[in-house]
Amino acid sequence: MERREFLKVAGGLVLAGGSCAVTTRLLITEGAGKASAGPHPTERKYGMVIDLTKCVPGCTACLEACRHENNVAFHDDSRWDIHWIRKVRFKKLDGDRAEKSVLLLCNHCDKPPCAQVCPVQATYKRDDGIVIVDHHRCIGCRYCMIACPYNARFFNFKENEEWHNKDFPRRSHGVAEACTLCAHLLEIGEEPACVRECRKINVGALCVGDLNNPESDAARLIASNSVKRLKEDLGTEPKVFYIGL
Repeated sequence: MERREFLKVAGGLVLAGGSCAVTTRLLITEGAGKASAGPHPTERKYGMVIDLTKCVPGCTACLEACRHENNVAFHDDSRWDIHWIRKVRFKKLDGDRAEKSVLLLCNHCDKPPCAQVCPVQATYKRDDGIVIVDHHRCIGCRYCMIACPYNARFFNFKENEEWHNKDFPRRSHGVAEACTLCAHLLEIGEEPACVRECRKINVGALCVGDLNNPESDAARLIASNSVKRLKEDLGTEPKVFYIGL
């Protein structure tokens, strides 16, 4: 995306809120059934499928699992709390007044605006498509938070006092962060914490897999369902797909 195009898009993209109960007005577009394979379709490219027809209203199992696995900061204060994955009230822009409870997280875009504006390249997209923040490079400028059209980035203003998972680093204060799809678990062949917990309680609303592998569960779900992506018209190529949105 050229600088002029980015500024035009970013200028109208500030989403309100930061709490779990915020009403979010997001444009949605119908997916073509398959994600773009890109120039190297044989390479692994992770994405997520969220089946809202299975997601249980009021359930927070995936939120808590994410928080405990990744030591996500929670201070019981909306000014400082971090939410890598959260539920928001979703309202369409087509005159439909109905609202839905929708899981919202980093969309791990193929063309991530957050990475494009980072002045120190602390935010970058890995070869497997996962967007990561390098906390050792992040200078806390928060440009990435402004650029994100999904309001899915947060800033750690305070050190997290609790450290649930000793096998994973404590979250640093003074840096931006977002969902990593539990890349550290995927690398050892395990499911992300949110997916694992959702399956554990026999809901199975979440799935993460290789979108370039037609045999993966995620690719099969996308191919066999009518899926939608948030703000797909912006050209960011989001890799979170929704069923029942």
